[in-house]
Amino acid sequence: MNYSTYIRTLLTLLLLCCGITSYSQVIPEPVADEAVYLFLDELAADGIIDLNRAVKPYPRMVIAECLEQADDHKDKLTRRQQEELVFWLLNYSPGEGDGRLKLVYNPATAQYCDSLFSVTVSPILGFTGAVTGGDQSQTSLSWKNGAKVYGSYRNLAFFAALQDNHQEPLLGDPEYLTRARGGHIKNGTDFSEMTGGASYMWRWGDVSFLKDSPVWGSGYAGTNILSGRAPSFMQVRLHIKPVKWAEMTWLYGWLTSMVVDSTRSYWTTNAYGLEYREVYHTKYISSNLFTFRPVPGLYLSIGNSIIWSDPRLSPYYFMPFFFYKSVDHGVNSGIDNSNSQMFIDISSSNIRHLHLYGTLFIDELSTARFTTPDYNFFSWKGGLRTGNFSFLPNTWFTAECTFTYPLTFQHIVPVTTYENQGYNMGHWLRDNSRSWFLALDYRPLRTMTLRLWHEWSERGPDYQSIGGSRLGLPYLETIEWKNVATGFSASYLITGDVQVKASLTMRNVEGRDDWYPSHLYGKTTTVSGGVVWGF
Repeated sequence: MNYSTYIRTLLTLLLLCCGITSYSQVIPEPVADEAVYLFLDELAADGIIDLNRAVKPYPRMVIAECLEQADDHKDKLTRRQQEELVFWLLNYSPGEGDGRLKLVYNPATAQYCDSLFSVTVSPILGFTGAVTGGDQSQTSLSWKNGAKVYGSYRNLAFFAALQDNHQEPLLGDPEYLTRARGGHIKNGTDFSEMTGGASYMWRWGDVSFLKDSPVWGSGYAGTNILSGRAPSFMQVRLHIKPVKWAEMTWLYGWLTSMVVDSTRSYWTTNAYGLEYREVYHTKYISSNLFTFRPVPGLYLSIGNSIIWSDPRLSPYYFMPFFFYKSVDHGVNSGIDNSNSQMFIDISSSNIRHLHLYGTLFIDELSTARFTTPDYNFFSWKGGLRTGNFSFLPNTWFTAECTFTYPLTFQHIVPVTTYENQGYNMGHWLRDNSRSWFLALDYRPLRTMTLRLWHEWSERGPDYQSIGGSRLGLPYLETIEWKNVATGFSASYLITGDVQVKASLTMRNVEGRDDWYPSHLYGKTTTVSGGVVWGF
């Protein structure tokens, strides 16, 4: 099957959908806009809205629908929640179709809207300064600049965002055990990222061609299916929800392997002389997640993915409903040319004011190991978030733990690792690790969050770099790296897209000196603050 066949197939699907009328569009809201995600989360935990929290980013359409649903039950909200609901309704309302370009305060953007077409443009600006004292002293600066645009025409939607980032010292190196995002690092301090795409929606689904960073799995201190830390990648994304109690999300993505293909690389002569032009091996991912809601508030999700390398697009993995490991047994019979995963996620808000959740990531499963000392390659996460009781309103407590066994997210073939551009796509702490996270949130004013938190993170030997047998490896036999951190943070949205923030973090980092920014090792205290316009 060649490229023209795929193009004809996609065009056919679009033509079949064109006869269906829709008045909503799919424009993803960046997960970095944490304030609106926290607000929707507390509304779901309070039983005000019903929301599938296993797949992010949420489309702006879904956010608007949740806000409208909450507006129908605003008598059940606290005074702060009512004020915040008004704030977000203004932010996500479609606006009046008067056909004029205007500057808007909430969100802080320029907008045009008429009966058919709408477009919104805003800058992306941010500056953060930090001072670290203790065993080492260091002044850190980071900033970003760029712009974003999104809009719609009838059933079609589009978005694009360009963001240049500067971190000095660098926090987002691929090997660092941090949540900081990174990309193609330039001059040791800078990286840029372009995201964007186009989508088409019909009454019970949507299809998109976009470059973005999906976040799959439940969690407040990082997820372990797709964490969103790795750089964005091109993907075809399909979401269907034919009934209220079931939906499916599927993607087919083009990853960057960072592994040079010597057969396609070549020498060339130019004005600078003889130069070797390197070409990377191709790398792809196909992944699906089926979510079922047997009763309101309870979401059960199950899915699988596969990563493979092939010079051609593979039609086998273009099927959204397949169990890819079984398909791979026939496609790559007798050779090791792919890497498959499975995952399960459970999220429950059936008890008011309480969110219980858990995720199991299965990198390799063998039932024979159930009766031996050898373990399967699992990463599992569990936690709860509770609060907003009548005797203590606007206060939330979170407890979460993550355990990941050796070689989970790893693979013996470098071109099929669970990575994009060298960044692990699973949990930020990588394999052979464990972490505990506790947080107390107080939200006294609309879009303001005061958080006191504590996190204990550990990682054992990196057996992939050591080599040897892949079975019977002891889990955390030795602690090669440890970070015990306590902090306080405050953030406030002045208006939509404009946020001020400050934090104080005390940490004690020990062990491998290449797994964390060098100026943060030992006992340190960091004070930081900044302002952001656009996410």
